[in-house]
Amino acid sequence: MLIRLTVFFIFCAKAIKRLKMIQRRCLFKQVGSNFIFDPNDLFSFNTISVGNDVYIGPGAKFSASESSINLGNKIMFGPNVTIMGGDHNISVVGKYMFDVKVKLPENDLPVIIEDDVWVGCNVTILKGVTIGQGAVVAAGSVVIKSVEAYSIVGGVPAEKISQRFSDIDIARHKKLLGID
Repeated sequence: MLIRLTVFFIFCAKAIKRLKMIQRRCLFKQVGSNFIFDPNDLFSFNTISVGNDVYIGPGAKFSASESSINLGNKIMFGPNVTIMGGDHNISVVGKYMFDVKVKLPENDLPVIIEDDVWVGCNVTILKGVTIGQGAVVAAGSVVIKSVEAYSIVGGVPAEKISQRFSDIDIARHKKLLGID
């Protein structure tokens, strides 16, 4: 009996979480099909566009108050990924940073994650970064500059480790997928 009750409560908790996810999908700026995320995570919903077949692991924090976060198709995010599309203005003399409310154009820049990207767990991606198609970001990395397509990056700050495919294999991969 206790096992049945436990299974029932687990089922109910999963069902409630799924309903919350469905309910919160409409808060995003744009959403494609087959988008899975934890509804209890932190998102600046109205500045985030999401493509098709995107999975965001639990513990995500995606924030862009005055810029945007654009996620392509077929993207996988591990748990505890942070994307920050903005910064504070720290250039005002004679004011505490806390009191500065005016932002400079360079304080908030979009983040773009192109198609077929895998972002490992505990990664931080900062403003102005584009992660190119087919790239892989190793767990624990801090991405402060754009990542080339089909490259593998890692570290703090993230640097190129290797290329995912040779140039010939990239062309073959794109042809097999029907991509330009």
